[in-house]
Amino acid sequence: MTQQSKLAAVGFSRIGGMAAIGFAAMITLSNVIMVPAGLPLTGAEASKVTEFFATQGTAVGIGSALAPAAWILATLFGAGALIALRRSERDRNEAWSLLGLAGLALQNVTFAGVIATRLALTSTAPHDPSATAALWALHDAVFTLNGTFLALALLGLSVGGLRTGLIRPWHGTLGLLAAALQFSSATLAHWVIDDGGAMGLLGLVGWLMWVVWIVVYGITLIRQKPTTPLRRSTHDHTRAVPA
Repeated sequence: MTQQSKLAAVGFSRIGGMAAIGFAAMITLSNVIMVPAGLPLTGAEASKVTEFFATQGTAVGIGSALAPAAWILATLFGAGALIALRRSERDRNEAWSLLGLAGLALQNVTFAGVIATRLALTSTAPHDPSATAALWALHDAVFTLNGTFLALALLGLSVGGLRTGLIRPWHGTLGLLAAALQFSSATLAHWVIDDGGAMGLLGLVGWLMWVVWIVVYGITLIRQKPTTPLRRSTHDHTRAVPA
């Protein structure tokens, strides 16, 4: 790879890093707006759901307005991480970064369904309780199952980052643990929706870890240098050492 192409690759990776931090800021801001307003938890009673969506349309609208930008930023992050990892992966015939990017793309599509359902609820809640109950049940199911794709993104980019030496071991471990929690929540979706409580903490803790993980990943991509050396490891043919 020429110095010019290295600079171009790192330049795009830095864009991906800034996008990762922007994405984390967007989803955090959305929750800062929605949660204090009374956003019902998974498995909430129909009366609480109806009351919230009938009276907090503005909060739902603002939270939803942040989502399209967040999806674009998540995709930019995934592409930036792929650029940073792909060359080393090709040398080993691996595709962890592609797996991670696929997970991010799928979670964007799935969460679009969550946001669409919330917007629909603001229309049905004041007038049609039966439709509201059905839409909220769908919302809970899609929201919980989205953990599958978050887990895929965390797995792919954590393993890829560890295999190339881009991220630190503790960072990779954080991502893999978050992936396990998200996947467990999605697998147990029926019981999470039915019971909430302690089971609901699986997804919540995994989500908080996911936010920390993506911010740290973003900082790592921003700090990456085009002259990053390669070193041998006991289990990899080549491995990049982050600056």
